[in-house]
Amino acid sequence: QVQLAESGGGLVQAGGSLSLSCAASGGTLSSTTMGWFRQRPGKDREFVGAITGRFGVTYYADSVKGRFTVSRDNAKKTVYLQMNSLKPEDTAVYYCAAAPLGKDAIRPGSYGNWGQGTQVTVSS
Repeated sequence: QVQLAESGGGLVQAGGSLSLSCAASGGTLSSTTMGWFRQRPGKDREFVGAITGRFGVTYYADSVKGRFTVSRDNAKKTVYLQMNSLKPEDTAVYYCAAAPLGKDAIRPGSYGNWGQGTQVTVSS
């Protein structure tokens, strides 16, 4: 079973950048789809981006498209979320998650393994 641990959260000013990492243990990233989700205060958990294991196909929420980039290093068993041009509305707890290949990458229900989350705060 894959175990996930996020890191890299913190406080940043609007317009700034932040890079999150998600380290995996106990599994093989090449056979999984890795997703990033976030939960803003008072809101449901929402999809941010994802990358498939086999061909590295990426998916993004419209709200982050062009600003965020998901990438992966299967050898290091790590997935990254590069966040640029951050806005105050990006403030949230960010989670990485793992799903079997072939599952809907956008649905939280597709993911069976989740990290503990890391806080990202964007000040205006």
